[in-house]
Amino acid sequence: MPKVSSTVYLDEDVSVVVAAFLRARGFHAVTARESGQLGRTDAGQLAFGTAAGYVLLTHNRVHFERLHHEWLEVGERHAGIIIARRRPPTDLAARVGRLLTRVPADNLKNQLFYV
Repeated sequence: MPKVSSTVYLDEDVSVVVAAFLRARGFHAVTARESGQLGRTDAGQLAFGTAAGYVLLTHNRVHFERLHHEWLEVGERHAGIIIARRRPPTDLAARVGRLLTRVPADNLKNQLFYV
């Protein structure tokens, strides 16, 4: 089982199946659906994930790149953002898992990653 202290928060654009595959690999994963966050804005999704200390996983590159830069410019901090290309859930879960295994939680903070 991987030794990871980060929880991944999947926004509503990411299939809940990815969360199931991450959990099966021993990772902590929470979905927008499970958290009652469906329909929130992208800024709301990032705020929710940040408040809970979750690394956010999304397919929405344009909006979350912008939010990342806006937040850092005004001194706001987040637990990390992972932007993923659309891939089969097993492939995406494997890529996210490799990132979480290789990058310590403290090094994810306020960073933008692409998988």
